[in-house]
Amino acid sequence: MLRTTALTKRFGGLTAVDSVDFELDNRLTSLIGPNGAGKTTFFNLLTGALAPSNGRIELDREGGWVDVTGRTTHETAQFGVHRSYQITNVFPTTPVLENVRIAQQASSNDSWRLWRNVGSFDENYERAHEILERVGLDGKADQPAENLSHGEKRQLEVGIALAGDPDVLLLDEPNAGVSTEDVDDVRRIIEDVATDHAVLLVEHNMDLVMEVSERIVVLNQGEIIADGEPGAIRGNPEVQDAYLGGYEPGDLRRAEGVA
Repeated sequence: MLRTTALTKRFGGLTAVDSVDFELDNRLTSLIGPNGAGKTTFFNLLTGALAPSNGRIELDREGGWVDVTGRTTHETAQFGVHRSYQITNVFPTTPVLENVRIAQQASSNDSWRLWRNVGSFDENYERAHEILERVGLDGKADQPAENLSHGEKRQLEVGIALAGDPDVLLLDEPNAGVSTEDVDDVRRIIEDVATDHAVLLVEHNMDLVMEVSERIVVLNQGEIIADGEPGAIRGNPEVQDAYLGGYEPGDLRRAEGVA
């Protein structure tokens, strides 16, 4: 679905992403690593928010690989790569449905036409309702986004990323700031969207990562140090030293008194 070859990003004398070879397939894949490992920079490269210093980014389009290196964020989105953000990024006073409809329209070929037909508007509204139902917010379609709980805003973020029917979905900490009670809703949404999208997840909640991931890639100091199934990653001594630090399943839930 998506691959990088020798992808590198330097900021002056700092190499944030160091010659990364990576390929995303249909397995639900998580990208983990300590703060400063290069995860956000890697996401920004994949979406066109940053231009690489070296290397190549390619997308599998109808059986052939297309080089999208250096494309803008809008161009990358048109190629089918969408992203949710670590910081909630919605229009607060705009109804929930409109947040998704606007994203749906912006992702369509119709978005650049001076005169748009009524049918396209109807289709965008219909699709927006379908997306809200999928992320569990259809019952709040007419409410301003600012009325949603933080967890619901994260769900809306995923819904906005789904607008335009992307092939690849990059989820940047969808669980950030979410209460313990809402974690299961986030988990359900991640698992659901992974049934028909290639998903790359960045998440610091290791219980969530270990439960939903089919594959985990570990980034440290801009380099991939491990790539495999959750069990193998959990037992990898280098990963333990660099990031997990003795993590055991349920640690987070026990710390919060919910296990």
